[in-house]
Amino acid sequence: MVVRLQNTIRDYAWGSPTALPELLGVEPDGKPQAEMWMGAHESAPSVLPNGDTLYDVVSDDPAAVLGEETAERFEGRFPFLAKLLAAGQPLSIQAHPSRDQAIDGYERDEAAGIPRDAADRNYKDAWPKPEILIALEPFDALVGFRPLDRTVALLDALAPAGFEALTNQLRDGKLREAFTDFMSTDRDTIRPLVGALGEAVAQYVGDAFELERETLAKLCADFPDDPGVLAALLLNRIRLERFDAVYLPAGNVHAYLRGLGFEVMANSDNVLRGGLTSKYVDVPELVSVVDFEPLTDPVLTAEADGVYETGCPYFAIRRVDLDGGERVVEGAGPRIVCCVAGTIDAGGKESVVTLSAGQSAFAAGPEGPCILRGSGAAFVVSAR
Repeated sequence: MVVRLQNTIRDYAWGSPTALPELLGVEPDGKPQAEMWMGAHESAPSVLPNGDTLYDVVSDDPAAVLGEETAERFEGRFPFLAKLLAAGQPLSIQAHPSRDQAIDGYERDEAAGIPRDAADRNYKDAWPKPEILIALEPFDALVGFRPLDRTVALLDALAPAGFEALTNQLRDGKLREAFTDFMSTDRDTIRPLVGALGEAVAQYVGDAFELERETLAKLCADFPDDPGVLAALLLNRIRLERFDAVYLPAGNVHAYLRGLGFEVMANSDNVLRGGLTSKYVDVPELVSVVDFEPLTDPVLTAEADGVYETGCPYFAIRRVDLDGGERVVEGAGPRIVCCVAGTIDAGGKESVVTLSAGQSAFAAGPEGPCILRGSGAAFVVSAR
């Protein structure tokens, strides 16, 4: 079957009130619209035309929906979750666990009797959450630790009062110690440091760190006593152009800042937060999953055939650009097709659905190749 999906929009406070409505061609309602979820995650599953949720359909007969091989490999669970993400304000400083870390953390939370929907629960499920975000417009983000020599150069250029110890730790290569120390610092101690950083940023007149200056000025003003502001000093500040991407494997510290993007991840909602949020923060647990290897080149682009190669075992993703023609997209297991521009027909063996920007369709695992026709752009996400 190939069917249109009805998807849930999450109204998280950081969401843009206009970006998703503009993509969908509808009037904004004034409320933040942060994420549109496409998939079979139990907390917000997509709904099929007959009123069933994709989660229930998969649970009832995994092999028929996912295909026998995919159902067996992922123990009957839909392997990925796709989203349209619209950030109007910064998201939290965060990282996601590996498979082994997620299993261990989930078992610990279960043994402690923490309800799965509790605000102070770290592990909602036993899955990792590697993810890719592909920009649909210029998209700003903090992604991975900046090479230490570059961060020391930034601190030397800004020269904020009270940051000598941090700078010396970084000169000595002690990134883990530096990150852990200030992320664990109480807010009364952090406040004057953020204030000093804000003053230094305001006085900075160079152009080597313009994006960093822009972001730090906003964060210092909006989060005056939050350790996450200092974490932003250590992370790569990037601006993605349309269809550029970042791939975030386990342990990669990041924070999306502003923009509209298409996001795909393993079918998990495990997030460990360290700052820039009113949600639950668990710094020791965050530090336990973080990968402290600096990330030299965070930006990923599609290959000539539109594939974004990540090596992730949970999903594969391809961008299809059409100008009145037809593309046949092979793939195994379940697929989600999301149109992000123009109008595209998505079909399989027997059925065809027409999608405009922001709309999506689901093709079951046994359906065979997806056939796309029309003019515009779409992403096809499939199981590996």
